[in-house]
Amino acid sequence: MKKSLTILTSLVLSASFSASAIGDESGDAATKAAIKARQAQMQLYAFNIGLLGGMAKGEIEYNADAASKAAANLAALSRLDQSRSWPMGSDNAKMGAETTAALPAIWAEGSDIMSKGMALGEAAAAMEQAAGGGLDALRGAIGPLGNSCGGCHKSYRQSDD
Repeated sequence: MKKSLTILTSLVLSASFSASAIGDESGDAATKAAIKARQAQMQLYAFNIGLLGGMAKGEIEYNADAASKAAANLAALSRLDQSRSWPMGSDNAKMGAETTAALPAIWAEGSDIMSKGMALGEAAAAMEQAAGGGLDALRGAIGPLGNSCGGCHKSYRQSDD
């Protein structure tokens, strides 16, 4: 009887540790999926801003239709609910710099990440209004858009330097 109880206890403990390990792995998998989702969204931002910035610099010929579509994409991206993409612990200190450049400061008390996100939304909406209205209008909106991106990246993204 004592031997059966010891074996049963060992099996229960083994199952508990296995379940914990599986839970940790699925938690890490969910966190990694969230990081990939937000990185994909950032790539879409960069793709559309690249076109608009290229037009503003004169590197790409201005095209009102293409500019309007890129600006509409940015505005739509800025309105997406990103709450599931930024779980606590999905920073570079916890997940590693090779996985993410997001700094832990994003989740720190006093973080102004929400206001920076709102600034991006406002700048994207302004760009959406301006992009199809001519090259001068696009150029007038590109600075605030770039500043909204840079403002967040300077504070909350690990530098590439």
